[in-house]
Amino acid sequence: MNNDTINTAILFISLVLLQIIVLNNINFLGYINPYLYILFIFFYPIKKLDHILLLSSFFIGLFIDFFLNSGGVNAAATLFIAYIRIPVLKAVIGKREIDYSTIHIRKLPFFKTYFYIAILTIIHHLIVFGLEYFKWDSFGIIIQKTLLTSIFTIILIMISFTFISRNK
Repeated sequence: MNNDTINTAILFISLVLLQIIVLNNINFLGYINPYLYILFIFFYPIKKLDHILLLSSFFIGLFIDFFLNSGGVNAAATLFIAYIRIPVLKAVIGKREIDYSTIHIRKLPFFKTYFYIAILTIIHHLIVFGLEYFKWDSFGIIIQKTLLTSIFTIILIMISFTFISRNK
């Protein structure tokens, strides 16, 4: 196993444990709960194989679902954002083709990184809360929880990016 594989496995395990032990117990304003585990998808190397990312994303979502007893909504949401991350990255960067060997999310300008993270986080949360409530009567609460939880999660992700980027 090479160094990237070990780092990816450590990131996977640490994000699952952080989410389960700490972040699932935060209920800011009574119902806002950050989902920092999606950071795994943002830090997963772009040059790596996509099928490994899809499988890993599914399992990280499944682990979170198991401990939240949420019936697969996190697995579905993480699998979807892992699937669309490259097309979203291409749209944010403004290029049709990406040189996978040179691009890294930490090397992008701040606003492009922020926009990329915000798009995927909002999509993830919209899927999670949409599948969780799954009624047209709950449309308002789905949008409200999506926006508030996304803001809180994006702030935590950007702080994490700052600390991790500073260390490397």
